[in-house]
Amino acid sequence: METPQIEMGGFKVNSPQVPNGGLRPTVSSSWNSRGTVERAIKSIRIVVFTSKLNVLMPFGPASIILHFTTRRHGLVFLFSMLGITPLAERLGYATEQLAIYTGPTVGGLLNATFGNATEMIIAIYALKNGMIRVVQQSLLGSILSNMLLVMGCAFFAGGIVHRNKDQVFSKATAVVNSGLLLMAVMGLMFPAVLHFTHSEVRQGASEVALSRFSSCIMLVAYASYLYFQLSGRSNMYSPIGSEETPNEDTVEEDEEAEIGMWEAVTWLAVLTLWVSFLSEYLVNAIEGASDSLNLPVAFISVILLPIVGNAAEHASAIMFAMKDKLDITLGVAIGSSTQISMFVIPFCVVIGWMMGHKMDLNFQLFETATLFITVLVVAFMLQDGTANYLKGLMLILCYLIVAASFFVHVDPQS
Repeated sequence: METPQIEMGGFKVNSPQVPNGGLRPTVSSSWNSRGTVERAIKSIRIVVFTSKLNVLMPFGPASIILHFTTRRHGLVFLFSMLGITPLAERLGYATEQLAIYTGPTVGGLLNATFGNATEMIIAIYALKNGMIRVVQQSLLGSILSNMLLVMGCAFFAGGIVHRNKDQVFSKATAVVNSGLLLMAVMGLMFPAVLHFTHSEVRQGASEVALSRFSSCIMLVAYASYLYFQLSGRSNMYSPIGSEETPNEDTVEEDEEAEIGMWEAVTWLAVLTLWVSFLSEYLVNAIEGASDSLNLPVAFISVILLPIVGNAAEHASAIMFAMKDKLDITLGVAIGSSTQISMFVIPFCVVIGWMMGHKMDLNFQLFETATLFITVLVVAFMLQDGTANYLKGLMLILCYLIVAASFFVHVDPQS
């Protein structure tokens, strides 16, 4: 059988065809590999080089080098914290890209889950090292930071941009999340009260048993909340007086994905691995950093560590508030606090149970009282369904009081 020929510029050359009329495998595979390489380069350019925060990425490798070459734990801690901050922001970006393909409901769940991935990874590494108080205080700090600092900055920025009106959001969403946060406070309060009133049946064992039972109940409650959200009931969470009628503006606001679905999944895996790698050095340097920087471990755990994990939430919450999308801001700030209190904390208790560590819900009296008062303040701020810059400023000032309190707080010696 003769090889088909094509005439090109007066010359006859053999055509790269096979009998069925297709291209030869070598040619098609080279084109496929070239397309794959081009997509990979484009994806790296978008994820790595488009965010200004990524200038902090070299601090991650620098912290590892410092860990092995010096004994300066304060620098290792600061460099690890700076190195993780852009990774947390990029985790949020990759999740948002994936959410475009999965739809708004599943996307909201993904945003909340991977938005808290940094806190969860740091908590698991600290738990592995037996640093139970660091786990408790860092998770408590994430809740306080989201409810007071993140939401306060979002309300303040949104109120300044839209100073001529009160911004509105769904009261139903705020009420449901406030109820879940109060349930979490109940779960944390009873083990603490049991411990400090010395009314346990078996001292030391009863509060751990109660914590494990309450954690399982809280996980069931959170799973029920997720089912409620994913079962199509989320459309009832709309601002009072507004009707959900699609218009041209909402269609135009739909975002287009900048990277593919599997590229987003790959980036999520890569970024999560890198965050977990740096978290080990961050956790190991906490106690040394406390001595070298002359800061209490409580202040580092409650105030400084959540800054790393909440970088993505902080930026996105402020951006949505400035665009007058307060419902999304609430989903980011309060939704994240709800997930940490109702899922991440009970999950850490169960993981500690499996590891053989007595991780419990007794966060000590000072921390439990701080959380209880914070939830009450935020619930009162959200009860009327409106936001303005004054409310935002009040929440920020409340956070400064909390930060000052933990700056002078030291755990009592047992």
